Parts: sequence; structure tokens; C-alpha cells
Amino acid sequence: MALVLIRGENNSKILNAIADVERHANLNLTTKPKRIDAKYADKIVENILKAPLRTKSNVATAFRIKEDTATAIVQIKKIHPPAHIVVISNDYEDYKELNKSFNDAKVFKGYYSGKKQSTQMKDYKANNE
Repeated sequence: MALVLIRGENNSKILNAIADVERHANLNLTTKPKRIDAKYADKIVENILKAPLRTKSNVATAFRIKEDTATAIVQIKKIHPPAHIVVISNDYEDYKELNKSFNDAKVFKGYYSGKKQSTQMKDYKANNE
């Protein structure tokens, strides 16, 4: 299970990026997205990239996905989300600290899953008894 960190300009772009991760990258969220401090998210990404960021974010969120890190990276590379998405594995130094702050964070408001919640088939036929 990997942690996905999304940085962006505003809530709308973050929510669209989460939807893109689910719909177009076909990744399965195992937790609800949680709000992460934008400055903290920027610091984590700078540490991972080992370079300063060109633009700072105003909003950030993180969530866990069912897929492994390599699969997630490959799938996310195929899409063009409106925000910066980083997949963080437990190999990075900042993973433990982010994981701790993730557990204490509040849920990111406005998110809902577009995927079906039930795997059971529904019968839409009219009852003609």
C-alpha cells in the first residue's frame, strides 16, 4: 500500500485530481483523502525530488491506495491531472512522518468516490407479477 500526496492551487483542482486517479488511472483508494498542510507537502516533495519547487501549493491532500507503488506510478504517468501527484513509498525518509500526520489529519471535504460501492448486481426489471 502506498501513500499518494497531491498538491495544487485550490480545492477544485485537488478534487479533480483525486477523481482522475480513480477513474483514469484505475487506482483504488483505501482511505478517504485527508487534508495535509501545503507547506509541509511542499517540503516533502522537495526532499523527494532533491530540488526546489518552481511553484508552491495552496492546498494538499494525501490518501492510501490498494495498489503497490510501482503500479501506481506507472498508472499516474498515463494521465494528465490538474495538480501535482506524488506516490510515496516507505523507502523515503519522510514516509514515517507523513504517515503519522496523515493518521491525525482531518478528512478532505468535498470528496466522494465515483466507483461503485457494491459488487452485487442490481435487478432493474419491472416486477410483472
